[in-house]
Amino acid sequence: MGLHTTALPDFPWDSLAPFAATARAHPGGIVDLSVGTPVDPTPALVREALVAAADSPGYPTTHGTSELREAVVAWFARTRGVPGLDPAAVLPTVGSKELVATLPSWLGLGAGDAVVFPEPAYPTYDVGALLAGATPVPASDGGLAALRERSDVRLVWLNSPGNPDGRVLGVEQLAEIVAAAREVGALVVSDECYAELPWAPRWVAEGVPSVLDPRVTGGDPTGVLAVYSLSKRSNLAGYRAAFVAGDPAVVGRLLEARKHAGLIVPGPVQAAMTAALADDAHVAEQRDRYAVRRELLAGALEGAGYVVDGSEAGLYLWVRPEGGQDCWQTVADLAGQGILVAPGSFYTGGPSEHVRVALTAADVRVREAAQRLLGA
Repeated sequence: MGLHTTALPDFPWDSLAPFAATARAHPGGIVDLSVGTPVDPTPALVREALVAAADSPGYPTTHGTSELREAVVAWFARTRGVPGLDPAAVLPTVGSKELVATLPSWLGLGAGDAVVFPEPAYPTYDVGALLAGATPVPASDGGLAALRERSDVRLVWLNSPGNPDGRVLGVEQLAEIVAAAREVGALVVSDECYAELPWAPRWVAEGVPSVLDPRVTGGDPTGVLAVYSLSKRSNLAGYRAAFVAGDPAVVGRLLEARKHAGLIVPGPVQAAMTAALADDAHVAEQRDRYAVRRELLAGALEGAGYVVDGSEAGLYLWVRPEGGQDCWQTVADLAGQGILVAPGSFYTGGPSEHVRVALTAADVRVREAAQRLLGA
């Protein structure tokens, strides 16, 4: 496994520094909506579980405690429509970003192998392919065209709900992608970390489907993995708490590699994850917080002449001016109002008219942003 760091792009958020400086100079200070980092308290029950497990002198297991893996299985059955998952096919990870960035390398992909990922998309799918020396292939159709037209596709990343645009893939779309991938022997991995934050009425009513849903897989998880993070739904970004589940054979390969590498979720964090996954009330409470912020920001942006596209689920609004302009001009315009957002070009790899607006700011700052947008 070689690290092809010379091919890596610059870290995109570094380029926001001058716009952040402009926003900070606003008389009311900056309202930072550029990064989706949680700002609300970590639930008390999770902190209590962490403290109770704080006396942890020995090494934790890479595979995770049986209690944690059983909690993941129960959570999938209770909230995601995925019954009967094998606890052995669950593996905790040190947050989800490290898995996204390293999975192609752990799988042994490299030159001559294509890694397909959504467009627009979180940049780390592209980075993971580049780190492995594989060929990154952005796709706007879930990878169907690439699977049918290329012979080198080995990995297909899905992200539903999507970051940055909040798109959700339905059961039929997921099933079509999984079937096409199985025909060519490609692995499908779905990053589903925003699944418990639906906004569109359909997804509120039905729930956001998982790639492991038996209606998608036919009841057989072969060739399919789901990745999930507790960062957003439980305010655990600082804990680095996530997991991957699905195909037992692939999870087994990852487990063996991670044992050698010492990639282990700390024992107290595993206990905190177990508590978080067993409780749905705090998730609903956090979703309600985001719903209020989302309504305020979406209404203010639309009142100020912007259009919110997609954004069916997740932590972001995918926004463009009604008249259309390059995303960096919109970043500059909003920075002049003391509001920092992320340009869509971070997620498209090229020009974009959109900016991404995060819902992750304290209520008082979201209200301030809304007032500025509406000239109040």
